[in-house]
Amino acid sequence: MKRQKTAVVLVTVMMALTGMAAVSAADLRVMHTQKTKDAVIVLKSESGQWSAGNNAFVLEFTSPTGQPLDVGKVTLSTSMTMPGMAPMIAGATVSPDKAPGRYLGTISFPDGGTRQVTVAWDGPAGKGSTRFSVPVR
Repeated sequence: MKRQKTAVVLVTVMMALTGMAAVSAADLRVMHTQKTKDAVIVLKSESGQWSAGNNAFVLEFTSPTGQPLDVGKVTLSTSMTMPGMAPMIAGATVSPDKAPGRYLGTISFPDGGTRQVTVAWDGPAGKGSTRFSVPVR
């Protein structure tokens, strides 16, 4: 049983790393752009959408004038409310890319539906968070 769990974890990590490599090298499509007082956050993926299963994505942070922003630690989580049930919550793995203001991430969804996305950051460019909706198809 322990070997089986270890194998599942290794496969999941390999899929996440492969997804991140593919996204960083591909032409990306904008899924959503969110403007805040101090930053513009662009969520991108290879297909331009999230789907049920594993997803790789890129978050890009720029100043309102278009300069890349080093926002330090970034988190992304999603929730979906369902009548009579507890919210479905999914957290992403997010890490900085080589380019300033660019972050690579992976997230998995069990099914489709509109998710409320929360992106938070804390670093040299300040601390902040924002929320927006993204469909999972």
